[in-house]
Amino acid sequence: MGDMANSSVDFYPKSQQRELNHAGGFGCTLAELRSLMELRGAEAIQKVQETYTDVHGLCRRLKTSPTEGLSDNTADLEKRRQIYGQNFIPPKKPKTFLQLVWEALQDVTLIILEIAAIISLGLSFYAPPGEESEACGNVAASAEDEGESEAGWIEGAAILLSVICVVLVTAFNDWSKEKQFRGLQSRIEQEQKFSVIRNGQQVQIPVAELVAGDIAQIKYGDLLPADGVLIQGNDLKIDESSLTGESDHVRKSVEKDPMLLSGTHVMEGSGRMVVTAVGVNSQTGIIFTLLGAGGEEEEKKDKKAKKQDGAVAMEMQPLKSAEGGEMEEREKKKASVPKKEKSVLQGKLTKLAVQIGKAGLVMSAITVIILVLYFVIETFVIDGKVWLAECTPVYVQYFVKFFIIGVTVLVVAVPEGLPLAVTISLAYSVKKMMKDNNLVRHLDACETMGNATAICSDKTGTLTTNRMTVVQSYMGDTHYKETPDPSNLTPKNLDLLVHAIAINSAYTTKILPPEKEGGLPRQVGNKTECSLLGFVLDLRRDYQPVREQIPEEKLYKVYTFNSVRKSMSTVICMPDGGYRLFSKGASEIVLKKCTNILNNNGELRTFRPRDRDEMVKKVIEPMACDGLRTICIAYRDFPAGKEPEWDSENDIVIDLTCIAVVGIEDPVRPEVPDAIRKCQRAGITVRMVTGDNINTARAIAAKCGIIQPGEDFLCLEGKEFNRRIRNEKGEIEQERLDKIWPKLRVLARSSPTDKHTLVKGIIDSTIGDQRQVVAVTGDGTNDGPALKKADVGFAMGIAGTDVAKEASDIILTDDNFSSIVKAVMWGRNVYDSISKFLQFQLTVNVVAVIVAFTGACITQDSPLKAVQMLWVNLIMDTFASLALATEPPTEALLLRKPYGRNKPLISRTMMKNILGHAVYQLVIIFTLLFVGEVFFDIDSGRNAPLHSPPSEHYTIIFNTFVMMQLFNEINARKIHGERNVFDGIFGNPIFCSIVLGTFGIQIVIVQFGGKPFSCSPLNAQQWLWCLFVGFGELVWGQVIATIPTSHLKCLKEAGHGTGKDDITDEEMAEDEEEIDHAERELRRGQILWFRGLNRIQTQIRVVKAFRSSLYEGLEKPDTKTSIHNFMTTPEFLINDYIHNIPLIDDTDVEESEGPPRRRFRASPPPSPNKNNNAIDSGIYLSTDASKTPTSSSSPVSPLHSMETSL
Repeated sequence: MGDMANSSVDFYPKSQQRELNHAGGFGCTLAELRSLMELRGAEAIQKVQETYTDVHGLCRRLKTSPTEGLSDNTADLEKRRQIYGQNFIPPKKPKTFLQLVWEALQDVTLIILEIAAIISLGLSFYAPPGEESEACGNVAASAEDEGESEAGWIEGAAILLSVICVVLVTAFNDWSKEKQFRGLQSRIEQEQKFSVIRNGQQVQIPVAELVAGDIAQIKYGDLLPADGVLIQGNDLKIDESSLTGESDHVRKSVEKDPMLLSGTHVMEGSGRMVVTAVGVNSQTGIIFTLLGAGGEEEEKKDKKAKKQDGAVAMEMQPLKSAEGGEMEEREKKKASVPKKEKSVLQGKLTKLAVQIGKAGLVMSAITVIILVLYFVIETFVIDGKVWLAECTPVYVQYFVKFFIIGVTVLVVAVPEGLPLAVTISLAYSVKKMMKDNNLVRHLDACETMGNATAICSDKTGTLTTNRMTVVQSYMGDTHYKETPDPSNLTPKNLDLLVHAIAINSAYTTKILPPEKEGGLPRQVGNKTECSLLGFVLDLRRDYQPVREQIPEEKLYKVYTFNSVRKSMSTVICMPDGGYRLFSKGASEIVLKKCTNILNNNGELRTFRPRDRDEMVKKVIEPMACDGLRTICIAYRDFPAGKEPEWDSENDIVIDLTCIAVVGIEDPVRPEVPDAIRKCQRAGITVRMVTGDNINTARAIAAKCGIIQPGEDFLCLEGKEFNRRIRNEKGEIEQERLDKIWPKLRVLARSSPTDKHTLVKGIIDSTIGDQRQVVAVTGDGTNDGPALKKADVGFAMGIAGTDVAKEASDIILTDDNFSSIVKAVMWGRNVYDSISKFLQFQLTVNVVAVIVAFTGACITQDSPLKAVQMLWVNLIMDTFASLALATEPPTEALLLRKPYGRNKPLISRTMMKNILGHAVYQLVIIFTLLFVGEVFFDIDSGRNAPLHSPPSEHYTIIFNTFVMMQLFNEINARKIHGERNVFDGIFGNPIFCSIVLGTFGIQIVIVQFGGKPFSCSPLNAQQWLWCLFVGFGELVWGQVIATIPTSHLKCLKEAGHGTGKDDITDEEMAEDEEEIDHAERELRRGQILWFRGLNRIQTQIRVVKAFRSSLYEGLEKPDTKTSIHNFMTTPEFLINDYIHNIPLIDDTDVEESEGPPRRRFRASPPPSPNKNNNAIDSGIYLSTDASKTPTSSSSPVSPLHSMETSL
């Protein structure tokens, strides 16, 4: 190898020798290779021929061998890394902790609190000039007692402290989420391997270790990790939409277009390429670098789009291929980025929080007004005082005190623990789901999964173990129920079979010896092919010598497997100058092409259609009914002489001779039937969508329990399914689909498009009272569209291709269906945890607000002082959210039906609990307030004179209040009216420690809190009474549980999502967020690219007008990112703008139908009765109101609906 490189130096002219020196002894500089990779097609070939004569010349210059690859010489690899760069794209800097803190501070409720705190602090340090003269009225009666005025600053400080707490927790959550995501990302990166040839051996190396000059093996489903030039390819087709935006697959070949680019997907075929550019020098890397540079300036300009959580370094992680190449206008980005965030749950929560906030605001305003009026009337009307100039500061202090009481009421009313509870609950769930083999990529998927009503699952690998073995075969007119003895087979037949299997399967598929003694042999590569190779080994033959005799380079032509052909064929040259074609594939497809069959003696016998029907009846159907997948193996000889026209595949792969039909078993995973039973009990319908034959699929579905005898269900093949859902014009009709999907359980022989059609049909269906929430599992590249379309897409972590993982929301790290059930459990748990917290929080709020309000109005002073309120607020909020949000899920969650998307957060049972407990607490507190001093025989704390120390009376009220909350926290653990509130309490150590911890701190505050907390120590008897009243909460809880909710018709539910009729005209006009919210209710933002219309028929004039009017409309005021929006998923930045090559001419927008297009979003014409579906499915042209909105259920050819994004 070295001699060859050296000798080649003499052969170059002088100018090139100079270049060699500065390319570190290699024959090409980095710049040369970069410019080479920018060319396509004919230009590229011309350039290669001019500069390097051919690809092998290029390999020589890069000092590599097309067959042997690089040597594993560390020094050489290091040198290559220095000259041509590493295959690594440096990450964008993560947000610093301070940036996250600043973002958390933008929350509206927190801003109100901060302002109140600062005013309060400022006023506490402000002393009025001049002593309070008698003339200024009877100030002593209700002035702040001295303890409060000395400790006045504490109140402001305590508010600020609580704000700081909330902010730090939120920022820490975001930060750890980001860190987790980066860790996850680097884990995915380390796991992402690519096969290259080193020292003539094929090895898997991490993508980051690829260097220029490596010879990489590429195959169907790969995501190319670097740029390269094709050396040898079989039927290679590449999806370059992630770079060019062109949706059509590009055929690659050494003669026509050998340029392969990083970040593109191999959709068909296989081949080998020499790596020419890696990392930042590859095409994807160049775009990344541009983004990096552009990103810095943008961040300065454009704070509002900052909600993109760090785009993470990816070693060429999949670019969102589906997103197409929209390097969109910045406006689009501004409009779309902050909107991705809210999920259904968060929409409901934000709405609820706003409603509560408004109520609190009204209450606090009324409190302030009443206090001010009371004071003014008493001082100036009843006492007849005159407003004197020197008294102004005194009066101002009064008004400020009233304002602070008002703010306190507001502070207690606003549930700032809500965003915290959601954050904690989701973050906790995601962490725990990792242990259950669910790797969550988009946080909201976790909660959506709890509402899932349908799961469309793959068969192979998810429901089955994906360890294929041949268990039956049909050869030489005999049906063998187990592996035949080789001595019973004709040598010619056996030999043909071994050759057909060894040659006509990917050479990357192998069977390796087991890792541990006594284990099963390891299957590497395609599992179906592994089972066939295993069959060869069971027949006591070896496939390796055959492959060595005919290496991959010598294969004349390969028709690789794809989802349309459902077969694979390979052509080899025979010694006599003729050709032989081997073919294997789905038995019913390959048998149709067979005209002969080998009999027992290895002779040909004609095979007529009626023989075929008999064979299907006698051999294939019985195998399929045992749940076996049937594969037919056949061959055809072409005589020497005239070479056939290889490109017309239909003339080549016919007139075959059948060698054998084999039945492959893929056993059902042992834990699947139980998992499916749980799903069905939980109200989730499981459907199987598979490419297998219908009998096999039905047999497996019965084994799994997807179909049960005596049920009314449908099992359809893809063709029949399409026939039933399409009208005469071949367009899909939603009404037809609606007749089928409710009963459909198995869809066999389905294409990826069928899967997507089914998922879309179920989601768009309006026949139920609830919209269906669909989860889909997929592993293949072709499952991408369905995974994107679904509400939750599960990709397989082991068997899944990069494309599938990229399109998914959750990755199943163990490829197991039962992990999906765990995801459902966690999803429901998130929902319930938040409801528990709400039930508890709202009871505290209702009581505290009413007490503060009535107390202020009757006694001119709140019985609960501001600092005490804040302690209740801070501890009860923050700690309770921790305690209630971390309840572990139980199996009982799977015993109820899914909630559905518009179920209110606060059910009637919860409302009953909230109001019931509030009544109990209010009765107790008012009793203590007005007759407590008599009962306990202590001095009354009401209207205490100036400078009095904190009274025992008010301390008892405060203490009792806190005790009741503590016991009510235990009640809040159950939200469906269960009796046993202690059930499983010790399974949650966090809950126990928080309740005990709060109790401990409460003792400290009461006994030693003194003036700052307005507390006076209590004796043992008083403590026992407080505890006794608190314990009464538990008893009262049982009383409430006895009252049936159905009798309380008057109770309203609260916290609905955006309902159908909620959206009024004004809201529509003023607030585009609402629409978006409704849109997101129906579909998450990530699947926007699908939501295409078939084509834009309006003139480009309209499009332009539309564009300008739209963007004027979209310039919204800065949307403040709030704690509620912590949902951002760190998306790979690249999906927003993959390339910036402008369309050649604006008119292309109109003509080009396939490529993803600019996404516009205009507000629909306001109409109060539009329901969410209409909003979601129509895209309204604002300039032309006469056009009817094109609805998404309108017939769209499946390909268009997938590819066109608007």
